[in-house]
Amino acid sequence: MDAAAREAQSGLEWRVTVPEGASVTVEHEAGAAARAWAWVAACVAAAWSRVAGFAGRVWRIAADDPRRAVHGLKVGLALALVSVFYYTRPLYDGVGGAAMWAIMTVVVVFEYTVGGSVYKCFNRAVATASAGVLALGVHWVAAKSGELEPFISTGSLFLLAAAATFSRFLPTVKARFDYGVTIFILTYSLVAVSGYRVDELASLAQQRLSTIAIGIFLCLAVSVLICPVWAGQELHLLTTRNMDKLAAALEACVEGYFASSASAAAGADGYKCVLNSKASEDAQANLARWEPAHGRFGFRHPYGQYAKVGAAMRACAYCVEALSSCAGADAQAPDHVKRLLRDVCTGVGTRCARVLREASRSVATMTAPGRALDFAVADMNTAVHELQGDVRALPSTLAVELADTSLVDAMPVFTVASLLVEISARIEGVVDAVDALATLASFKQVDDDDDDKIRGEAEMTMKVHPLNEPDAADDASASPENQTSKA
Repeated sequence: MDAAAREAQSGLEWRVTVPEGASVTVEHEAGAAARAWAWVAACVAAAWSRVAGFAGRVWRIAADDPRRAVHGLKVGLALALVSVFYYTRPLYDGVGGAAMWAIMTVVVVFEYTVGGSVYKCFNRAVATASAGVLALGVHWVAAKSGELEPFISTGSLFLLAAAATFSRFLPTVKARFDYGVTIFILTYSLVAVSGYRVDELASLAQQRLSTIAIGIFLCLAVSVLICPVWAGQELHLLTTRNMDKLAAALEACVEGYFASSASAAAGADGYKCVLNSKASEDAQANLARWEPAHGRFGFRHPYGQYAKVGAAMRACAYCVEALSSCAGADAQAPDHVKRLLRDVCTGVGTRCARVLREASRSVATMTAPGRALDFAVADMNTAVHELQGDVRALPSTLAVELADTSLVDAMPVFTVASLLVEISARIEGVVDAVDALATLASFKQVDDDDDDKIRGEAEMTMKVHPLNEPDAADDASASPENQTSKA
């Protein structure tokens, strides 16, 4: 047995030689209780950090748009009011014990905007009533047929469900009545199947119709009378905000290309909001058609024209996106070549942005385009003609003054100039769409002396309403095509 083994058997594991006069500090390893306490403290700290972060996000969402918090309170109020029919014995007996259907109706039809609530309420009311009446008629016919009753009920259910489901592929039905078709299939299936085992089917259907009507009435009353959020007004403000953001993005892209300014490049992403707003515009336009007249938005307000204005802006935004990619491209023209067209290109970008802002002001104040917009368009066209002349003269300028620079090196500048010319042409399409909107919506005519007052009203409107954009997920959920059908 060697020395190491003998030392292990004698119980000696380590030998440490300490110089004379040196101090030694021995640290003991933490016990099980201390380690457990440290683990608990770390878990509590992590949980508190997550709770604080979640609370901060909730607060920011509510602070960005307080109407979201008000919407939650409105839903709670509507449910509290409709629950009275369930807790009060006289009202509970009056609806035959089917008060729970009123509560379910409020839950599934109350939407953020008035148009969304009216859309669901109308579809649910019409679909429930038509499906109930049709199911009662089929049940009466089936009951008179004796042993053929289950075959008639099942056959009618098959045919109607198949036809209703196929109708959801029709564009008009899909856009305006998709939720109603779903409720029709559900209601008819419930009444047709339960009618085979339930006596007094007409009384049961009447009770459910009455409770659904109560829920719809309370939902519409709370949605319209307490801090209403109108889809038409939201669409109107979205259009004006997108115009302003597109104008700012256009200026930032031009300045960022010729000046290589970091601050200018930071504001060049506004066109992305325009490109991503189609789903939101279509959803709000569909919902706005269901709203009653409010303010300056009449029963026949041309909400569909807003979609055309948005389409014209997206056509312009695609060119702005290409212009932005030119600013970030690796292949850049020499600085001495950029200086030849910097002033004229910057002038075209500034004038194009001015036209967009004038059109935005006209829409925001709901006033017909006046001389200010006409002068802005004429000034833009003059700058474009000047740019085209400088571009045609650029090859000769390079040959005389900059002989060592080839046309290949100047191609990026030609690309930017051609994009600006195309952007100006598409901005005229935006102006034409705004003119059509002003004509269809009967925007008021104003004198040129009131121009300063109107500008102040437009600025005040943009200050009152927050400039927050909904997320893509919210846009998808707001669309009638993507709303989840509920019982």
